[in-house]
Amino acid sequence: MPRTKSAPKQEPTLPLLPTEGGPPPLVAIIGRPNVGKSTLFNKILGVKIAIVDDVPGVTRDRNYADASYRNRKFRLVDTGGLDLSSSDSMLTLIRRQSELAIAEADILIVLLDGRSGLTPPDHEVVKLLRGVTKPLFYAINKIDTPKSEPLLADFYKLGADELYPISAEHGLGVAELLDAIYPLLPSTDETTELQQLPRVAVVGRPNVGKSTLVNALLGEERVVVSAVPGTTRDPIDSLVTHHDQRYIFTDTAGIRRRGKIDRGIEGYSVLRSLRAIGRSDIGVLLLDGVEGVTEQDTKIAGAILKQGRGCILLINKWDLRAGDAQARQAYELELHRRFPFLTWAPILYGSALKSDSVHRLFPLLKDVHTMFTKRVPTGMLNTWLQKILDTHPLPARKHKPSAGTKSAFITQVATKPPVFALFVGHPEDITPAYLKYLENQLRETYQFTGTPLRIMVRKK
Repeated sequence: MPRTKSAPKQEPTLPLLPTEGGPPPLVAIIGRPNVGKSTLFNKILGVKIAIVDDVPGVTRDRNYADASYRNRKFRLVDTGGLDLSSSDSMLTLIRRQSELAIAEADILIVLLDGRSGLTPPDHEVVKLLRGVTKPLFYAINKIDTPKSEPLLADFYKLGADELYPISAEHGLGVAELLDAIYPLLPSTDETTELQQLPRVAVVGRPNVGKSTLVNALLGEERVVVSAVPGTTRDPIDSLVTHHDQRYIFTDTAGIRRRGKIDRGIEGYSVLRSLRAIGRSDIGVLLLDGVEGVTEQDTKIAGAILKQGRGCILLINKWDLRAGDAQARQAYELELHRRFPFLTWAPILYGSALKSDSVHRLFPLLKDVHTMFTKRVPTGMLNTWLQKILDTHPLPARKHKPSAGTKSAFITQVATKPPVFALFVGHPEDITPAYLKYLENQLRETYQFTGTPLRIMVRKK
């Protein structure tokens, strides 16, 4: 689809190439509600990351994703709709997120609805951008047939140097829009690949303080925080640096009991929260220090374990129980009862609103990630195994004599999480209790804190 020009395009005056080793430029998609921002976001990425629905206000937080076009990298930002005239409390929070995206972005794509024409909310958005000196690209959406092109006439009132007619749903004109942005993108690869950074998913039931914790980690209003359960819908990635160590934090939607989950948007949100756990290294499970541990908390913890992720238990709102001397002991007993499969997970008592809790979380994250990626040399492992067999020989069944100390061999075959292969003469003789004993001894000897361990038994 050809681009529509109204005047020669002016070159941007701001240098946009990132400094060496710095992050790629941010490209933010903004506009009033329900003009197709999330559809365009997904189309540029080539995958459905943002939730798309015909209901205005589905996207609430800024949704970030790594993208590239013709081998040049950038960070794409999907935003909630800008409705400057709304007084609704949630829409006000969404508007605040869009304003923050405008402030931090390097390049702005202003998306407008070609079928609706210029509306009063559109004029308000354009008015907000008049003082912005960053490159602006006006994309007119839903221009999907030649018969639709006359609809562009209304948008010449904007005084833009160039208009980009597109159909976000069908992908028409999107390449031309990216071609225009292309010269502003860095031509060299980032020195540090984001994919190699530790990934941390913040998970839990609705309204336990996940977004509040992420905001405290970032020191800014990065995600919408509201007392309304279910505020976060898309998993939101944020880059956090602490003492020269970078992490990618993912704020996820609250996971309710299956019977309580509404079909449609909430169902997609929960599914993506579970997927976010799977693509992370560590799950920080937030628990309510006042309400205690629930059955749903147990199921979320089980999802972390099932996907083989490291885990930290953060007991939130603990400042409200600081005066209760017996509270911690009682809570830990409840944790052991509810989470007998997570006895290796470190526990942090604190408050997502308190900076000291945030500072105490980072050393735990560093330790857990170190153990999650740790590899023990084979020679060292077998020396350890022989000492174990000297005092606790391999189990024997059906009155057969126990195997000798040299009849077993062990090696580590994977990390993230650590996986070990135990080779023995008769795998059928190895009991679950003996495997659990070996796991406990591995943890004690090699300090495997905060990570699941897996031992596979194979015939020698």
